[in-house]
Amino acid sequence: MKNALVIGSTCVDIIIRLDHLPRTEEDLHPESQRFSVGGCAYNVANILQRAGVPLTFITPVGNQGVFGGYVKKQLDALAFPDYIDLPGEENGCCYCFVEKSGERTFVSYHGAEYTFNPAWMRPYSNKHFDLGYVCGLEIEEKTGGTLIDYLETAPIETLFYAPGPTGVRIPKEKTERLYALHPIVHLNASEVMALGEADSVAAAARRLMAKTQNTVIVTLGKQGVFWLEPDGKTCTLPGISGKVVDTIGAGDSHVGTTILGLCRGLPLSAALSLANRVAAAVVATEGATLPDKDFAALLG
Repeated sequence: MKNALVIGSTCVDIIIRLDHLPRTEEDLHPESQRFSVGGCAYNVANILQRAGVPLTFITPVGNQGVFGGYVKKQLDALAFPDYIDLPGEENGCCYCFVEKSGERTFVSYHGAEYTFNPAWMRPYSNKHFDLGYVCGLEIEEKTGGTLIDYLETAPIETLFYAPGPTGVRIPKEKTERLYALHPIVHLNASEVMALGEADSVAAAARRLMAKTQNTVIVTLGKQGVFWLEPDGKTCTLPGISGKVVDTIGAGDSHVGTTILGLCRGLPLSAALSLANRVAAAVVATEGATLPDKDFAALLG
């Protein structure tokens, strides 16, 4: 089985369920709230770890305050050995507002979990990684340039880049440096049209691929997934309909399962088919993590 490197954040998701997003001066009473461990990189790493992929997960954790303590406890319980303990630093959180429709809105407080220091990679200087993952949230931050410095010389055969909605805010110089690494870009329809500056998924994907010279994968929710291959071939797979509890972690679970499939030696189409099934199950579950039994059943 191929191995993987995931670099990025682990935070606390504070999931708040309510009828609708509040308007100015409105007084609402949430239906419920709860803590859950989350973060884009964590959600990807959790998929890979639970499936038995040889994984290196570089995630900084500020151990000051209630959020850092919660994250450390969860990472220890899940046997993630590579996290970076940062004494005296504060860990952040993400307020996840989930409306009755299941759609989510994030309000994130960023702490130490969105930083990067190349010294953290020294223990792995002689290690080769078959697949790697990074998302736009880390690139957007002050240490994002330093992270790109590392990626430019990192022993990663294939890099996945998930720019997310923050991708359009990342300075052009950073984005161009990332594209020069020829990553597989994974994003949703609104994100690809914003980044590709086009009014259709296919046209936007072509504009991105002209810059990355690699596959562009676009999730389409219930409509499935579209991808554009380097030879210009366009492909689609249908979606899986079902109940929507919330969409927290849907994109993360999709890219994580895609990487998982490739680590197992599946062709991209089969990896994306598996990713569709896992993502559909995630949106039918509260939060970003499937119960062990359900996850194992999907993997077969």
